[in-house]
Amino acid sequence: MDAIVHSIADSLNGKIPKEFIVLLVSMIPLLELRGSILAAGFMKMSFFSTYIAAVIGNMLPIPFIFLFIRQIFAWMKKSKHLHKIPEWIEKKAMSKSAQIEKYGYLGLFLFVAIPLPGTGAWTGSLLAVLLGLKPKKSFFFIFLGVLTAGLIMSLLSFGIIKQLLP
Repeated sequence: MDAIVHSIADSLNGKIPKEFIVLLVSMIPLLELRGSILAAGFMKMSFFSTYIAAVIGNMLPIPFIFLFIRQIFAWMKKSKHLHKIPEWIEKKAMSKSAQIEKYGYLGLFLFVAIPLPGTGAWTGSLLAVLLGLKPKKSFFFIFLGVLTAGLIMSLLSFGIIKQLLP
């Protein structure tokens, strides 16, 4: 992930504002918030501007996932060449659903909030849709999770936790 993020940051740095680069990277599936905060570190950005841009960018795709993912997957499943993609994505997402199925919206929050590979707002939203959770309530818990994951990643990336420890 570091190499991809570094490449994106290098290719766009100086051409568009750094905050916009962070916002764009945080919208990309798999990179999301963690990748955008790494990009900010490569570009020597401040804590506050990084956090705000990363959270906003990570949340922007979520309403579209709630509104359109079922239709997009239905269309892809009818396609001769694309039909396996949504099946693979659904299977991959559902393999991570135990925590959400067990704890509901709290599980959704924790799934998004703990910044581990394969977790985040994109997968959390997809799981909320696949599990039939209420979109407005899911959006709220995903947002709280993104705020928390952003804070955790920012504190780690900016070395603030290291400075607080003796």
